[in-house]
Amino acid sequence: MKIIERNYLKELIDVVGTPDIKVITGVRRSGKSKLLDMFKKYIEENVENVNIISIDFNLIKFDKLRDYILLNNYIEENFAPEKKNFVLIDEVQMCKEFERTINSLHAEEKYDIYITGSNAFLLSSDLATLFTGRTYEIQIYPFSFKEYLKYFKDKDIQEAFNKYVFEGGMAGSYVYNDNSKKYNYINDVYNALIVRDIQQKYNIQNRALMDSLTEFMMDNISNLTSYRKVANKLNQNNIGTNDKTIASYINYLCDAFAFYKVRRYDIQGKKYLSSIDKYYLVDQTFKYAKLGTKNINYGRIYENIVAIELLRRGYEIYVGTLYNKEVDFVAMKQNEKIYIQVSDNIEDENTLKREVEPLLQIKDAYPKIIIARTKHEDYQYEGVQIYDIANWLMK
Repeated sequence: MKIIERNYLKELIDVVGTPDIKVITGVRRSGKSKLLDMFKKYIEENVENVNIISIDFNLIKFDKLRDYILLNNYIEENFAPEKKNFVLIDEVQMCKEFERTINSLHAEEKYDIYITGSNAFLLSSDLATLFTGRTYEIQIYPFSFKEYLKYFKDKDIQEAFNKYVFEGGMAGSYVYNDNSKKYNYINDVYNALIVRDIQQKYNIQNRALMDSLTEFMMDNISNLTSYRKVANKLNQNNIGTNDKTIASYINYLCDAFAFYKVRRYDIQGKKYLSSIDKYYLVDQTFKYAKLGTKNINYGRIYENIVAIELLRRGYEIYVGTLYNKEVDFVAMKQNEKIYIQVSDNIEDENTLKREVEPLLQIKDAYPKIIIARTKHEDYQYEGVQIYDIANWLMK
């Protein structure tokens, strides 16, 4: 499989030498291990007087270190005085009580520590509890459209985007020649890795409920979702459950980076709203692998792609509400704020006006944009910037 350099490598390089425990997170098969390999190579080639203690628990030769004391002893035995000592551990959760070793090593202040792990066992929400030292989290996403172009070296951006919509960013699937084989791979990743991790951590017995919930959420990407409504819908299909169980299962899926929850934001009142949220899938191809590609709602797929891209670019995103109308995204980063509508096709004047109307009702001066499949150069309409989605993804 071809390897490309991703922006995450620079982010790792920028924190070399800091006292933080660097934790690489993200959905399964999104490239965490490859990133750690590339980082190791960078250190070897660019850092002088270096000693790298590298452990990959995917490899049988490290099975003997799956106890925290043995892991600690191995690292201490390989410490090199007078050198810069880096500790790189892949799939750290495969070592029992790994956090005790990591905390001890960090307390000694003589190692630069980098770890990856299974999402279900190394959650963003658990980092502060697991580790007594400060952590620096780098969250990995599947390939962006820009990375997809870099991988395949496509010249025609519009044609490449058509392919990206169906092939997505799970790079492990790129080695297969047709979509059916790609989706089989992606389905296996979801079932064998993501769901399995969740089952193991939370001892879930009702696999059928997890499967039905997953399919429901995939089929309702970008729809406002409440736990009670989901439970009622599944009960109607003779799948017994309740809103509390649904809430727990959805949280597990989000913790495993399979879905991302987006809360609502009252634009006029400038406050966050609760109870009903939207959920976006980490990569649209998981939906195709589970539900097929018939009757695709391109507007929802584009909205999902934009949501993940905004997260990838470091924005906090919310669903905007204003005068009973909805703005797809309010994207915030430090002092920056952008109001965004996403659409499939705005060639029809009535459709364009419908998308523009909520944006024009917002009275502040922050940028307002529409992202759609225009296949044209960027332009403005009544002060609203219009972007073709393929062009916007390349910015």
